[in-house]
Amino acid sequence: MNKNLKINPIGKIEVNNDMMYIRVDKEYIHGLKELNDFSHAEIIWWFSENDKEEYRKIVEVESPYKNSPDIMGTFATRSPFRPNPIAVSVIDIADIDLNEGIIKTYYIDAYNNSPVLDIKPYTPSLDRVGNPSVPSWCEHWPKSIEESGDFNWENEFNF
Repeated sequence: MNKNLKINPIGKIEVNNDMMYIRVDKEYIHGLKELNDFSHAEIIWWFSENDKEEYRKIVEVESPYKNSPDIMGTFATRSPFRPNPIAVSVIDIADIDLNEGIIKTYYIDAYNNSPVLDIKPYTPSLDRVGNPSVPSWCEHWPKSIEESGDFNWENEFNF
């Protein structure tokens, strides 16, 4: 197994008050062709703010969730503290500027200037699970990204 993987960012995330953007580097702009026909995309990005050697060794974390077990395995959370600080976010595509290589979205749970590793179209046949099961402590959470915007997430997290 090759332990020396080479990953090159293809752009970055820009966060401001009313809109958020995925800015694709010039050499990858043509890769956006026809993405505008999709309503959503998966953005694979790097938790660059948390890329520290000591964080990469963390495999158990204090639960960020209320009502969950106190200690959880990293892979049972969306914690940025993990062996490889890779994140995946589903975004709504508000608009795409193919000339500038910019995807506009209303929300992404990422830091400003986070490196983007890849973009994939969201397709329900591959990305959606019809009847997923979750632990009882989070079974009341919204069942879709559309419902999540109106949900009171402050009641769910310990921070």
